[in-house]
Amino acid sequence: MKALEEKILKEGTVLPGNILKVGSFLNHQVDVDFILEMGREIARLFENCGITKILTIETSGIPVAMGAAAALHVPVVFAKKHATSNLSGGVFSTVVHSYTHGRDYTVVVSCEYLSNTDVVLLVDDFLANGRALEGLIDIVQQSGASLAGAACAIEKGFQRGGDALRARGVRVESLAVIDSMTDDSVTFRR
Repeated sequence: MKALEEKILKEGTVLPGNILKVGSFLNHQVDVDFILEMGREIARLFENCGITKILTIETSGIPVAMGAAAALHVPVVFAKKHATSNLSGGVFSTVVHSYTHGRDYTVVVSCEYLSNTDVVLLVDDFLANGRALEGLIDIVQQSGASLAGAACAIEKGFQRGGDALRARGVRVESLAVIDSMTDDSVTFRR
């Protein structure tokens, strides 16, 4: 998505450790109109897949998931990083590693929100090493739902997580794929 690439170049900052800061529009302050534009593109990519639910992980994936869900007219389910007292009944759970935060989280989804009749699209803001999406795939498998694929706003192609998922047969569509990053440049895959 050319508009996303341009926004990354204009507003993004590369931080030490191959961290791309896009807080001005994606995951701290949210450019709602732009999120909805990304959501329409995700919906276009997956429009004939029969999607019934979108699954993401709190918190930064939620805006992109909401944009896609609005365009597809389906609910968003998000995996919670912390069990809360309002989760009753059974849960699907898995451990995911956050590249940005450098730690593991046990994420949970209430069993009442995913079932074997669902067709699920995974949506996230970033795809780096693929651990978050692998965790969400595990939750989809636990629920018995069908996996339509995964959509990410920004993929760090040089970290190979997307390649590993594609090699496993998972359909992965990223709106912008970064081939390399340095302190003063970002190069996109063409």
